[in-house]
Amino acid sequence: MEYNKEVTNRLKRLEGQVRGVLKMMEEEKHCKDVVTQLSAVRTAVDRTIGLIVAKNLESCIRESELEGGNAEDAIKEAVNMLVKSR
Repeated sequence: MEYNKEVTNRLKRLEGQVRGVLKMMEEEKHCKDVVTQLSAVRTAVDRTIGLIVAKNLESCIRESELEGGNAEDAIKEAVNMLVKSR
């Protein structure tokens, strides 16, 4: 799978969010604010995982169709990846 600019940009934003949380901790910000930011990081990670799995699934289904195969295996694999990410 090729990781396009959309995926890499999301990861760079995540990196910035994590750095922001570390800075908040160094500045001894209130724990409620730190947890709120960590929750935002978790949500962003989950969405990035979903995007990567969706793009991979799309690619696998197209390959399967070109080869005259069944896309069911690719779908099962994508579902398993999502389940494991939880």
